[in-house]
Amino acid sequence: MGNSLAISGGPRLTDREWPRWPQPGDQALKSLEDVLTSGRWTISCAYQGRQSYERQFAAAFADYCGSTLCVPTATGTSALAIALEACGVGASDEVIVPGLSWVASASAVLGINAVPVLVDVDPSTYCLDPAAVEAAVTHRTRAITVVHAYSAVADLDALLDIAQRHGLPLIEDCAHAHGARYGKWPVGAFGTAGVFSMQGSKLLTCGEGGAVVTDDPEIAVRAEHLRADGRMLRRDAVGVGEMELLETGQLMGSNACLSEFHAAVLMDQLDLLDEQNARRTRSANHLTGRLGELGLGLTVQETSAGTTDRAYYRYAVQLPDELLAVAPVDRIARALTAELGFPVMQTHRPLNDNPLNRPSTRRRFATDAEYMARVEPSRFGLPVAKRIHESVVSFGHEVLLAPLDAIDDIASAFGKVIAHVRELAD
Repeated sequence: MGNSLAISGGPRLTDREWPRWPQPGDQALKSLEDVLTSGRWTISCAYQGRQSYERQFAAAFADYCGSTLCVPTATGTSALAIALEACGVGASDEVIVPGLSWVASASAVLGINAVPVLVDVDPSTYCLDPAAVEAAVTHRTRAITVVHAYSAVADLDALLDIAQRHGLPLIEDCAHAHGARYGKWPVGAFGTAGVFSMQGSKLLTCGEGGAVVTDDPEIAVRAEHLRADGRMLRRDAVGVGEMELLETGQLMGSNACLSEFHAAVLMDQLDLLDEQNARRTRSANHLTGRLGELGLGLTVQETSAGTTDRAYYRYAVQLPDELLAVAPVDRIARALTAELGFPVMQTHRPLNDNPLNRPSTRRRFATDAEYMARVEPSRFGLPVAKRIHESVVSFGHEVLLAPLDAIDDIASAFGKVIAHVRELAD
């Protein structure tokens, strides 16, 4: 009898075409052409007599996030570093960072000469574990960063309680969570500041981009200076040909401004976000039901109890131990990829053992031996993050924009791979 799995020579379960990402809306090309002919491609160019797309997006996104103020940035990484520094974090300060996250969660902290303290995550939500946070707070801690990971919202009630008791700013990293809500409010509105990434894979994207949202005007002003070489947007009237950015001399910064092209695309994408999120949620709920019907011990990522709306950046499933005893998670992920024709992957590798998180490879961090020892990632233990990485498979949100009959194929592929898992054994 021949092999049954596509990865070992059998027929693929489906040859359907899956949705691609990003997906432009009807207004995107018109808006990009408008920028091209506007005479102003970035806010650091002279004012041309009309409100910039950057300002339009800042107002629209602040409103979307239930926040008073928004400072757009060039990337999500710069947004995180700017938010931390705007909240007073600096050299040698400790910042609590979830140990299961993209490397930018740590590199943004390193970029302002602070120390990432890697903390373990909750086994059900894959988000920052409040108990582990409490245990990690020291007299050197200056901020807590929380990532709403994959499709979950972290336990904001518990994390806000810890932050408030210790007098620490809570920075919400919402790179995976555009449109998610906790209680009555969108994520990003709970912490001292919320940060977003608009990188090409994100739910709201313009290729590369980011934003800081906050209700604190002082933090917003500092963020403006930090992202525009020490300048802030003028609050008074601006004449055509004049600079809209004012050189205040209050705070030195760097250049992390969002271009007008990116802002124009974001205005287009923001109009599409809620409808796309609703489709993703419908598909995710359908798939969760179908996977449960299989009775194979698959556990879908959970979210915290206070979540009122999820945003599915990635759909994640934990495999049972008895399955992993036969074949490792990476081999199962490759088998699912072969059946379905889209990438199924493991989670991010834990930051204490991640080849992308190696401060010792950058001379800029070699200020002294003590600092290098403090930022060495391997000094942190992350057993839960390691367990998740070795047992969870996930796929991107664009797949959830497919019709429900296609979502049924995903459940069938899990069933097929599990039924023939011994083909993947060593």
